[in-house]
Amino acid sequence: MQSGRSVPDLSLGEVLLRVVLAGVLGGAIGAEREIREREAGLRTHMLVAVGAALFTLVSAYGWGDFHFSQKSGVTYDPTRIAAQIVTGIGFLGAGAIIRQGLAVRGLTTAASLWVVAAIGLAAGAGYYSGAIITTVVVLVSLWPLRIVAHRLFTRIRPPGEQRLEVDLRPNESPAILIGALERVGGVVHAFELEDARDRRRVLLDVRLPSAQPQSVTAELMRLEPVLGVRWTD
Repeated sequence: MQSGRSVPDLSLGEVLLRVVLAGVLGGAIGAEREIREREAGLRTHMLVAVGAALFTLVSAYGWGDFHFSQKSGVTYDPTRIAAQIVTGIGFLGAGAIIRQGLAVRGLTTAASLWVVAAIGLAAGAGYYSGAIITTVVVLVSLWPLRIVAHRLFTRIRPPGEQRLEVDLRPNESPAILIGALERVGGVVHAFELEDARDRRRVLLDVRLPSAQPQSVTAELMRLEPVLGVRWTD
């Protein structure tokens, strides 16, 4: 039976490296969110990553003045605090998810906060390769993969269905667009919401059995909350 143990010390330089690396990797993902004008951007992602790294450091290295032994009943488990990061980040991610009618937005931002916490935990634990590789994979999935997926789904879209992008004023409901499209004979099969600071973009998959795109554009532009309308390939 082990009579006692001590928590290993970590040099100031190593602490600085782990915390800074967590901030840089989290900030890289946050910058992508900031460029796309999402609610949680550069600073939020950096704070989550740095906080997760510090929790991990405290959990593993913050108890050097304590004596641990199975005989005394005082045991040492460096995963206890770090494990609560997974639970805690769930509350923060839930705050980024908003449901409006049939649409749910903020899922990608919530997922990016969740994975940034994991990156911060890995950096705090000294698992640098895992943290860096995960950051690269996340950036690829958020940017290039999104473009590839959009082009792929555009090609397999049912015949006669077109993609319509409409910019609304912030916090406006897309219901006004659906009603206008139905009045001119359009059929909406699906729609997505993308919120920015100064506008709300609505992406609609529309079929026009009895209307022309030009007449639909003119009808939508008459609506007071509409800032812009365009058809995409």
